[in-house]
Amino acid sequence: MKVFVFDLLAYGENLDHLKAGSELPYPLSKRHFKSDVAVRTYAEHLDAWEEMDRLGYDGVGFNEHHCSPYGLMNSPNLMASAAAQRTKKLKLLIYGNLLPLHEPLRLAEELAMLDCLSNGRLISGFARGIPREYQVHNVPLAESRARFEEAFEIVTRAWTEDVFSYEGKFWSYKDVAIWPRPVQRPHPEIWIPIVGSKESIEFAGKHDIPITPGLGGGGLRNDIIAYYAKCLANAGHRITPNHLSLGINAYVADSKAQAVREMAPYHLYFNRTLFSHGNFTETALQRQAGYSSQSSTDYVRPENQRAAALLREDFRNLTLADVERQAETLPWGTPQEVTERIIDAAEGAGANMVQISLNRGAMPQEMFIEQIRRFAQGVLPALQAHQVKRVPAAEAVPA
Repeated sequence: MKVFVFDLLAYGENLDHLKAGSELPYPLSKRHFKSDVAVRTYAEHLDAWEEMDRLGYDGVGFNEHHCSPYGLMNSPNLMASAAAQRTKKLKLLIYGNLLPLHEPLRLAEELAMLDCLSNGRLISGFARGIPREYQVHNVPLAESRARFEEAFEIVTRAWTEDVFSYEGKFWSYKDVAIWPRPVQRPHPEIWIPIVGSKESIEFAGKHDIPITPGLGGGGLRNDIIAYYAKCLANAGHRITPNHLSLGINAYVADSKAQAVREMAPYHLYFNRTLFSHGNFTETALQRQAGYSSQSSTDYVRPENQRAAALLREDFRNLTLADVERQAETLPWGTPQEVTERIIDAAEGAGANMVQISLNRGAMPQEMFIEQIRRFAQGVLPALQAHQVKRVPAAEAVPA
């Protein structure tokens, strides 16, 4: 099993004292920004990634978000290029560049540079992004999917064709041959995160692209995997455990009680304050804005439709009692329990790759580093020695 650490890189100071009622103000005024906190946050995470490389993790995941303390990676490519110079073996998973928001030829060039800077360690994730990012960049939400698909074609053609021309709705190019080229041939591996929309699953299946299915576990994730397997099969491909990676929130401690006591404040801050800052998560509202289609969750079974609704109240109204209850089935606790729960989740989904979140909600650096080390010592070897060989949710799908 391949083990990545997904690092949101939140602004390294708790901002709950700025909330008006239950909301962190948006836009968040520059008077609340402390440059010394940002400088420290970047330096600490670079140190953490270097430690992951030394301890044998398979990779680190970066992300793109804008105008929020939720995550300070406005440019994941800049962060990955810095990490490339501080690490030697760690895969650099950019998860991902938001294709609809940026000029795609420039992205193709930057990613080719990054693959060269890292000697072929890039995994290039492509995503559409959350509604807040479209507001920031003044791109209509209704254009998101068309822009994504057009940009995807431009980037992959720029990587693979000798000289290419393209005439599109949003971008056009004539007689382009990019330099440098990616180290990896025909191009760096591409992954796509799937929140739940049918069209994104169909696109990934058509192009045989690995996915991360959903924000959580349970029945919705199984529905996503089963539909993805069907889409792969329709395109002449067959799902394998290497098509799937799971996002998992873990915490290693001496006991479950200690894990809850230490992790709960940061888990609550992430969910109640950061996760939906300046953003709306609800599928119904995204449909109204044209970001999602009216049929985007038609493949989801009735009992899982509420999970597919992605209601903000499920994040914002989280209580300590909720966290204590959730923790009973989470990989929080002793190294043995964390190991067993992650393997169980991976086997249940049929995923041979995991993305572990060890620092959400502006955890202090000493805690983050301790988690990196405790996980590496007590959990990582067993995960890397384990191989997932089947995808249970897809076994009923015809080959």
